[in-house]
Amino acid sequence: MYVRSRDGVEREVGRWPDGDPVEALALYTRRFEGLAVEVALLERRVRREALSPSDARAAVDTVRALVVDAQAVGDLESLIERLDLLQPVLDEQRQQRRAAKVAVQEEARAAKERLVVEAEKLATSDDWRGGVDELGRMMDAWRQLPRIDRGTDDALWRRFSSARMAYSRRRKTHLAEVHQLRDRAREVKRRLADEADQLADSTEWGPTAARFRDLMRQWKEAGSAPHRDEERLWRRFRAAQDTFFGARDAQSAKADATFAVNAESKLALLVEAERLLPASDVRAARARFREIAARWDAAGKVPRERVRELDGRMRAVEQALQAAEQEHARRDNPEAQARAEAAVAQLEASLTGLRQRAAAASAAGDDRSLAEANAAIEAREVWLDQARATLSDVS
Repeated sequence: MYVRSRDGVEREVGRWPDGDPVEALALYTRRFEGLAVEVALLERRVRREALSPSDARAAVDTVRALVVDAQAVGDLESLIERLDLLQPVLDEQRQQRRAAKVAVQEEARAAKERLVVEAEKLATSDDWRGGVDELGRMMDAWRQLPRIDRGTDDALWRRFSSARMAYSRRRKTHLAEVHQLRDRAREVKRRLADEADQLADSTEWGPTAARFRDLMRQWKEAGSAPHRDEERLWRRFRAAQDTFFGARDAQSAKADATFAVNAESKLALLVEAERLLPASDVRAARARFREIAARWDAAGKVPRERVRELDGRMRAVEQALQAAEQEHARRDNPEAQARAEAAVAQLEASLTGLRQRAAAASAAGDDRSLAEANAAIEAREVWLDQARATLSDVS
């Protein structure tokens, strides 16, 4: 059995002694058809980029060798031509993959540079809580990125690793300082809790409350102790506070109940005192007020919120009685009345003489003497009004 090329060259492809020529031709034709199917499958895989360019090149070479030496009958040269047409496709795919690889490498380089910059910035920060998680995220992102050219990749990795180590060293130093400060705070708060326990049963309400406020200020200034110790010591400190202030509040409640009764008593005394006004008999009213004031003092303390109201009303009664006493004393002074009467009489006599002088000056046409007399009269009249008012006050 022979196959003839397009240029007329024949090549033996097989022998079938004493065989049926038709069956022999059918066999070698089927072999060709199998090769054609294989070439078609390879074409589809190449054009769909199911193979890498290098794998596709090897597959094309393998199929080509099968076609060249095939023991088959058919247009073998067309199959070779179809295989040859795949070469430009593979070249283009190789270029595209090379360009894609370059793009991926450039993107990876840019991503790693960004990670390096972020890590170096974080290395100088004080974000001790979020920094560890952030560096972990950066490390995961770095592992997922492809390697780039060895020199650039190694240089970026050294910078990234150095930033991580710098942050870790600073964080360890910070944590050591924090632990030291928390140990100190624990000792301070233990001492404060001990003192609070000693003050819990005190009945010196004012000084002890002030001391508790001072202890609370020191507690806040001491900073945080280790978490477990902080909670335990705070429970002790707070329990001592609650014990003291609970006892003080209970005592205050009892006192408030007593003070409320005292307030009602003083309110009744106020009504009695305010009935003394206005005082017609100042001396009797004053004596009665002194007796009420004695009972007022004996009534005791009242609630703090009512002190100003009640004391203010009592003070107003006392001040009104004092003013009435002063007015009575002033009006009951005979010497003051005599002095006022003498002043009025003297000014009236002086005015009579000045008016006579003015009349004489007017009759004589002495304008200067008239003006002097009128000025003196005007002044004496003002003084006389004041003297009469004084006399009215003391009469």
